[in-house]
Amino acid sequence: MTETATSHPKTLQLTVPVEGMTCASCVRRVEMAAAKVPGVETGAVNFATKKLTVATTEDFSAGALDKAIRKVGYEIPQGAMDHALREAGFSPLHHHHHESEGSEGAPGGLPPRGGDAGRQREVPKLQASHPHSAHQGHDHMHAHAGEQAVVKRDLLIALVLTLPIFLGEMTGHIYAPFHHWLMGVIDTQNLYYLYFALATAVIFWPGLRFLRLGLPALFRGYPEMNSLVAVGVLAAYGYSLVTTFAPALLPEQARFVYYEAATVIVVLILFGRLLEARATGRTGEAIEKLAGLQAKTARIELDGKTIDVPAADLRTGDILVIRPGERIPVDGTVIDGQSNIDESMISGEPLPVGKSAGSPVIGGTINGNGAFRFRADKVGRDTMLAGIIRMVEQAQGAKLPIQTLVDRVTAWFVPAVMGLALLTFFVWFFLGPEPALSHALVNAVAVLIIACPCAMGLAVPTSIVVGGGRAAEFGVLFRKGEALQALRNVDLVVFDKTGTITKGQPELTDLVAAEGFAEDAVLTLVAAVETQSEHPIAEALVKTAHTRGLVLPKAQNFQAVAGYGIEADVGDRRVAVGADRFMAKLGLSVEGFADAARRMGEEGKTPIYAAVDGKLAAVLAVADPLKPSSRDAIAALRAMGVEVALVTGDNRRTAEAIAAQVGIDRVVAEVLPEGKVAALKALRTGGAKEIPLPNPSPQGGGTYPALRTGDRAEATPSSGPSDHLLPEGRRGSMPGGLGSSSPLGERVAERSGRGVRGETAPRIVAFVGDGINDAPALAEADIGIAIGTGTDVAIESADVVLVGGDLSGVVSAIAMSRATMRNIRQNLFWAFGYNVALIPIAAGALYPVFGLSLSPMIGAAAMALSSVFVLGNALRLKTVRIGGRS
Repeated sequence: MTETATSHPKTLQLTVPVEGMTCASCVRRVEMAAAKVPGVETGAVNFATKKLTVATTEDFSAGALDKAIRKVGYEIPQGAMDHALREAGFSPLHHHHHESEGSEGAPGGLPPRGGDAGRQREVPKLQASHPHSAHQGHDHMHAHAGEQAVVKRDLLIALVLTLPIFLGEMTGHIYAPFHHWLMGVIDTQNLYYLYFALATAVIFWPGLRFLRLGLPALFRGYPEMNSLVAVGVLAAYGYSLVTTFAPALLPEQARFVYYEAATVIVVLILFGRLLEARATGRTGEAIEKLAGLQAKTARIELDGKTIDVPAADLRTGDILVIRPGERIPVDGTVIDGQSNIDESMISGEPLPVGKSAGSPVIGGTINGNGAFRFRADKVGRDTMLAGIIRMVEQAQGAKLPIQTLVDRVTAWFVPAVMGLALLTFFVWFFLGPEPALSHALVNAVAVLIIACPCAMGLAVPTSIVVGGGRAAEFGVLFRKGEALQALRNVDLVVFDKTGTITKGQPELTDLVAAEGFAEDAVLTLVAAVETQSEHPIAEALVKTAHTRGLVLPKAQNFQAVAGYGIEADVGDRRVAVGADRFMAKLGLSVEGFADAARRMGEEGKTPIYAAVDGKLAAVLAVADPLKPSSRDAIAALRAMGVEVALVTGDNRRTAEAIAAQVGIDRVVAEVLPEGKVAALKALRTGGAKEIPLPNPSPQGGGTYPALRTGDRAEATPSSGPSDHLLPEGRRGSMPGGLGSSSPLGERVAERSGRGVRGETAPRIVAFVGDGINDAPALAEADIGIAIGTGTDVAIESADVVLVGGDLSGVVSAIAMSRATMRNIRQNLFWAFGYNVALIPIAAGALYPVFGLSLSPMIGAAAMALSSVFVLGNALRLKTVRIGGRS
């Protein structure tokens, strides 16, 4: 294990697997141990994935963390810390216990990358140095498969050895002739000896895991689930030993053996563990599927030759050759060739996307029938797919605020159960009927066994893992786990306009040709002239012409008339393109296009006109068009009872036109980035008629104009400027959101627990944006939702990322939040209700009235089934459908 000091300038997140955890109290103990390690700010364990995630500072020592975990009885697998350090982007320094395995300073004994050796692709082991290389998904599956194999083997051994004891005891109770026959074949004492031999093998072979983990924890003063099982099994076994080898120590009426109870408990709990291992293995399918999307090899051009290399050995700038049907290895830009690529894994859009020179391609997507070459721009951990995997893992490893309730309960639950078991024993021993000792033992053991808090420990994290994975299939990534809980109660979703509701790139949206002119002919002439211009409108027109497959002739005698438009000769025709005043200057009337121009204006578009050889040929509009999903997504949000607003820096006329098209009736326009923050604060309090401007916008005015229809009665507006762009605690915050101590967790705790909201109660606000100028608003909102196709700054400031940029992802995010939280509540109700209901029964509460007591064997079966129920219920989230998407 690495005795590694780390050097990094800011808080980083480290996730490592921890072996030996079997219940919620184990989780609590590991978290407390990690929190005491210097350099660890926060720590959270996901019981479903058996991983510890810590936020570390610059004085963090991996060796100290490993030592602290081992001290409380658990361990980090060998090599896992090195892998986690690389994945988190640490810079490990020297002093490695296994330096002989590799070069000095290379984490985990890996050879250094780079240099000529790397270029010659002679270091195949380098795949291990890339986080999220394809083998990791298989490692995850292999780890679960290995765990299942061990548990299955032990279960079979325990079952075979237990079966004779169970049949000998239980069949005799049910069918008296069998008991008489058995007593005729073997006398009671010899039968006890046989039971003793079989039970000893069960308890100290497959059942040894419970003793090895449970007893040390008990002796340290931190009893956990294995402690309950160990004490219960040893109590039944020890009592039976006395009956077998020293019966004179017991009253004659109390001379019973409970070998079958001790062994059946081991069998049933192992069976429950097997089911848990299978179910928790399935919870990681989302990451396994994502990891499986990574290409294993790549074909590159090197020194004039085309060679196949491991995908993990690629470098930025490599030229890759892609043939039909192949998977794209890394992110890059097409150099030449063309094809259609299935990008549904990123965008959720089933239709292939056309690619040609200059088009971006994404690693993990699948090429169609074409062939092309592309340049690698992002490799290894920098690819979009690797980033998606990291985000999914971080969300799955997060701890929701609701989990703190479970933690507080489980912190005292196991010790309380052991105390209750002792109380049960003494009450039955002193007040129970004869044989009092036997009754006391059976009921105390039943309490110990039935109260194992596995279900409580699994209730929340399994739902997070499955729900987060299912959300990823819809293109929704929860970067901060608390958002998964907070989105359930969101009241208002505020959208940015450009690049969020609209595509963010101007396109030709309208072309109405005059009589005698064909659309494509006019567009060809106009685009030919616009090739001489650098204006964004010109670029949009030329792009549209190329998209339609038009061949553009060369324009000559180009002339730009400042403030009016442009004109040039295209072949033997004179073409002029510009505003209505340019047409007037040329002596042309635009009245024939009055209706079309009026409609364009109402839609927030600016009409431009084209004249050919002195005749008005067409009216065109170039605008930032709506995303296809915007209108339906906003309608779906309103149907879910969520209010919607638009906050944008664009001019009011355009903003209102866009809002009208998509069904938004609250608009705040012409604002600077700081103004978006102020607008969110005002909207949170119910919506002010006028929102003070921290800095007047270039368009003028000291306030934001009134929010449009649907405003509530006057509410106190947010006043004063935002004193910083990224609120304290959010700047540079660590992805993954550990616990409710984070700002988002605090806001959730403040607002999500309310009952009926009053008119003045603050609302939970989600902001959806994509640009650098949206970062302050994304940080200010209760939940920031970034468009995955937007800027890195916006994504880093957000709590949720929509991978493909489709606004239906907002609907999916809220729906998955609600479904996941509903699932968690169901799990917690079952887990807590199960213990509340059955512990008194196990203690013998029914015996005085009905003469019934709960066998420890039944308790073990019920305990196992409780965990299986919780896991099965969580797995139902894999079938959630949203808006017809599955």
